[in-house]
Amino acid sequence: MPWPTWDQAAVAALVSALVWLVVRLRPSRLTPHIEPAAAEFTLIASLYAVWRLARMLPLASTHGAIARAHDIASFQGRLHLPSELTLQHFVLAHARLADLTTKYYAVVHVPALIAFLVWMFYRHRDRYPHWRNGLALVTACCLVIRFVRVAPPRFLPDLGYVDMGQQYGMSVYAADPTTGVSDQFAAMPSIHVAWAAVVSFGIVAVSTSRWRWLFLSHVVLTMLVVSATGNHWWMDGIVAIGLLAGSLAIDTAIRNYFRRRSADSAVTGPELGPQGLLVGLAEPGQRQRVGDDHLLG
Repeated sequence: MPWPTWDQAAVAALVSALVWLVVRLRPSRLTPHIEPAAAEFTLIASLYAVWRLARMLPLASTHGAIARAHDIASFQGRLHLPSELTLQHFVLAHARLADLTTKYYAVVHVPALIAFLVWMFYRHRDRYPHWRNGLALVTACCLVIRFVRVAPPRFLPDLGYVDMGQQYGMSVYAADPTTGVSDQFAAMPSIHVAWAAVVSFGIVAVSTSRWRWLFLSHVVLTMLVVSATGNHWWMDGIVAIGLLAGSLAIDTAIRNYFRRRSADSAVTGPELGPQGLLVGLAEPGQRQRVGDDHLLG
């Protein structure tokens, strides 16, 4: 299924904003339920439209992408990280597993993110803005970093990598790497892993269920899948998780700053003494007399 275009998202945001305005101006018993949902959908649709527009920026150049991919492979080797090629060969040796791997890469990450946002919004409304903001910030970081062109492993057949998506008919990319919905030379960092990390870590952070730890499997599986299919290096996922941690920290710092500002600007009224005198504004001698009168009274 093709991604919605930026103009479709913009229209959806406009319609949702109109719904929000109507229910706000004409309150009813449904207003408390519809108004926050319409406002949030307007924001998400607007952010999505901006994201789609940003991805349309003319970045057709592939200059340096292959060389940087080789550099990443060499760097990972110096860190003694396991080879993505070994993982890919293992998956390719099991046809059923390879088919499931390509399907997971192509299908799971967007519905999982949408389900997470809906669940968080309706079940943990107070914690929702923090994770939505973290998602927006990490996605923005990925959009900026894509200006540094990096090829995924599947563009390095000289190292033995293959494009599993093309082999199993579940590729989400066009044959020409400079066309299509997704930018194929923006491997660093991995948006797949960033979004999966939002889902997994968000559920663990806010849920109180003893089963919440099972949802960490989503980000782990995503890391394995993006590497096995030849679409990302390990470092792509590691950097994405680091960016998410930084994005959440930034959101927390901004919230704390405004919380302190709000607390500092809160002014309490002057204290009234037992005889109605403004103790906080009285002269020292008057404050003493008020206190003495109160003790003697």
